[in-house]
Amino acid sequence: MVARSLSSRSDISVLIDPETIILADFIWTLNYAHKLDHDWLLVASSRYVSYFPFHLDEDGKHWLGEDGENIRTKKGFLAETWEWKRCEERMLLAWNNGDLPLHTGVLPPFLFGMGLHNHWFINEALLSDFRFVFDASWTISNFYLNSLDNGPYLNISNTGNRDWECVGNSHLGSLYGSLYFHESSYSSLVKFCKCDGRYLFVDSAESIIYQFGYHGSLSLWREKILESSIEKKIVNCVHHIQSLDATRDCYVQNQLKLSISPSLPLSLGMLLSVLADQNKTIVLAVAGYSYKDMLMSWVCRLHRLLISNFVVCALDREIYEFSVLQGLPVFKDSFAPTNISFNDCHFGTKCFQRVTKVKSRVVLQILKLGYNVLLSDVDVYWFKNPLAFLYSFGPAVLVAQSDEYNKTVLKFFAGTFGMLLSAGPINLPRRLNSGFYFARTDGSTVAALEKVVNHAASSNLSEQPSFYDTLCGEGGSNRVDNNQCFEPETNLTVLFLDRNLFPNGAYGGLWEGKNVKATCEKKGCFILHNNWISGRRKKLERQVLSGLWEYDISSRMCLQSWQNTNFTTYF
Repeated sequence: MVARSLSSRSDISVLIDPETIILADFIWTLNYAHKLDHDWLLVASSRYVSYFPFHLDEDGKHWLGEDGENIRTKKGFLAETWEWKRCEERMLLAWNNGDLPLHTGVLPPFLFGMGLHNHWFINEALLSDFRFVFDASWTISNFYLNSLDNGPYLNISNTGNRDWECVGNSHLGSLYGSLYFHESSYSSLVKFCKCDGRYLFVDSAESIIYQFGYHGSLSLWREKILESSIEKKIVNCVHHIQSLDATRDCYVQNQLKLSISPSLPLSLGMLLSVLADQNKTIVLAVAGYSYKDMLMSWVCRLHRLLISNFVVCALDREIYEFSVLQGLPVFKDSFAPTNISFNDCHFGTKCFQRVTKVKSRVVLQILKLGYNVLLSDVDVYWFKNPLAFLYSFGPAVLVAQSDEYNKTVLKFFAGTFGMLLSAGPINLPRRLNSGFYFARTDGSTVAALEKVVNHAASSNLSEQPSFYDTLCGEGGSNRVDNNQCFEPETNLTVLFLDRNLFPNGAYGGLWEGKNVKATCEKKGCFILHNNWISGRRKKLERQVLSGLWEYDISSRMCLQSWQNTNFTTYF
């Protein structure tokens, strides 16, 4: 939200909860702030009321009382009923879209409304000292009904039974920025208030009041008025505000010192029941921490395609906690191998052989829970959603990508000297790619996957040879035609997908082309696998520089059309 607003062409951006009610003085205050000659950030705490007997008319322009009559002002009623809550996270933030950033560093991926977001934001803005930060709580009437207090917002002074979302926000608040080391107090904020009809900036720390002018382009520090020269009425007003404001100070550093790790309170079964689509299908990714950026790019691409029925299996504690803090649906595999290499876990390595065997075992586990599974490695780029196409092949059919790299084969004709270039088989021995396949939760598929898992458990190779040797027979003895196999014991058909629609990393020289994306989209590709390349760094570099990348590592956000990102900073 914040990043999007900073890229907009509007003069002012406002971040406010949709359940908050604001009155007309909100616009008046923004008009004054807009005249400042320095970039600014405005803060206004929200108050709560237990009873609000007014509602808007049909046009949403006028407030009506319980009798249906127009009400000109409600502030007298509110002054008697509204209150501030100590450490209330619900507040209004506004800023001008000027030249200076709001703060240094990166805004964490907080879950909005679950604590610390606004306090972290204000703290970083104050410490960064780019903008003039002031508190307009006394000039902006904004409030919410007390019945909403048990909604998504958390009062961050509550250290009791904290939800996992709040724990996650606390971890983010301690990992990013300066809040863990240095916390600013609310009382240190300059206050914008109205006393005796005059708008004033009150700097309590310096015991100085700055009178706000009324005309032209205004300098914040233009007119200083010492306390000794201020009318008694104004002095009393300011002292009253200061006395009430002292009760609003809130300190949150204790919330950042956690002894528990971030985790989701959901079992695998609960996650699947929430995430599966109408066909009870789950898209599964398996990843370790070394592939966290590629995982995020994969997730961002699925978000762009409006695909939400995915889940991540974490191979290590680091990727699990990273995924939780990024808001991803994730579960831990308790039997995953340990000591996964960061840079040396690519195809052919011992690490790769151990890691790949996790995938088939997890797929089998999900199938037995009654869900179809589309397994996709995170180095598979999705051009469009393939689920409807894959689902059309029916039950007792396992659909998988072919790893065959030859586009054509030579065919010789007996008795002649002629030869012909022809499309060859794509189901040759060990050409089944176990990094992208669709398995249904039916008896034939479950039985066949059990055979694959058992074979892989006793093999010194990766799971990929186990897939082919079990389902297509050693040497391809179960091959049917040029693109199928039939496993006789389980009656499972294995269909190798058309490489023009589901190309692997070596097919057709696609990755070597000048415009990979345009070429694939013209061919009608559903996906493109970034395999047949050795090394994590080379794989990452090829995908980023090709333009098939959806994640901004520097801002920790999915790439958007309104962003300007320099990919060369990745390497």
